[in-house]
Amino acid sequence: LFGQCGGCQFQQWDYAAQLRWKHAQVKKLFEAIAPGVDVNSVIASPRTYGYRSKITPHFEPPRVGDAPVIGFLRHNSRTRYVDVEKCPIAMEEINAALPAARAGITDTIATFKRGSTLLMRVAEGRVFTNHKDIITETVGDSLRLKFPAGGFFQNNPFLLPQFAAYAVGEARKGGATFLVDAYCGSGLFALSAAPFFRKVVGVELSEASVVQARENAQLNNVAHASFVLGDAARIFDGLALPPMETAVIIDPPRKGCDENFLAQLVQFAPVTIVYISCNPHTQARDLEPLLRAGYRVNAIQPFDLFPQTKHLECVVTLCVVR
Repeated sequence: LFGQCGGCQFQQWDYAAQLRWKHAQVKKLFEAIAPGVDVNSVIASPRTYGYRSKITPHFEPPRVGDAPVIGFLRHNSRTRYVDVEKCPIAMEEINAALPAARAGITDTIATFKRGSTLLMRVAEGRVFTNHKDIITETVGDSLRLKFPAGGFFQNNPFLLPQFAAYAVGEARKGGATFLVDAYCGSGLFALSAAPFFRKVVGVELSEASVVQARENAQLNNVAHASFVLGDAARIFDGLALPPMETAVIIDPPRKGCDENFLAQLVQFAPVTIVYISCNPHTQARDLEPLLRAGYRVNAIQPFDLFPQTKHLECVVTLCVVR
C-alpha cells in the first residue's frame, strides 16, 4: 500500500530516522519564536505498527457491476481512494474484523446514494462500528473514560498514559494548585490531573461533551472536578480561581485557537499554560501573542503518537514572567 495510500508517509524510513526527521521539523519551526529553548527528543511510541485504535475507511458508490473501493485517499489525491484490505498501523482487532465489515458494505452498496465512512474502533477488546455507541477507554492503571465511539479521542492507547502524565506534570511545575482544562472533551486531562490539584475545572463548548465529562468524574469518584459549558465570548468568566495559582491546559482542534480565545487566556493570566497540539504549525502561530503578553517557553516536548506518518503531538509549556 505504501506510495499509493495517503495515510502513511514514512514507511520507507526505519523508526529512528522518522523520529530524527520529526524532531528536526519541530526544532526548525520553533527556533524563530523561542530562541535558546531546546526541543526535547521525540518520545517514541511503544508500538510502531498495529497501534491505531480507530480507523475510518471511506467508500463511494461504484459503477454498476464494479466492487466498491473501501479505504483511504490515494497519495496526492483529494477525490480518489485506494482499496485497503488490511491497515498495517491499525490494531489487530480492527484488521481481524475488517473483512466482514468490508463484505457487509459490498453486499449493501446498492443502498448507498453517496459516499460514506466506515467506523472501526477498538475498546475493551471489541470493535465498535456504531458512532453513537458509548465505549470505555482505560488510561493507565485506573482512569476509565466513557465517550461515543465516533467522538474524538487519542487513537494511540499505548503511548497515551505517558502523554497525559507528562502534560499533567508540566501543569504542576509552576506551583499551581488549581487547573483549568480548556477544550476538555470527555475529561482526559482534567481527570488525569485531579489527584494533584485542589480543584479542577473543565470547559467545553459542546454540551454533550460536558455531560460525558461529568459522568466520567462520577465514574472515577472525582468529587473536586467540575465541568462547565463555556461561552465562546466568556470562556473564563465565573471560574472564580486565582490566576497566579492556576494552570491551564489547552488541547484545541488542528486549526488551533482563535484570536478571541487567546485574548481571553491572556486576560485571565494563569501562572502556567500547557499547550497541546497535533499541528505544531498552528501551535507556533498561537504562541506569538502569548509571548508578547509576557509568557516564556519553558519546554517543548514532541510525542510520536502517529508512527509511519508525518504527524505528531507537541506539548509546549509556558510560564508567566514575574
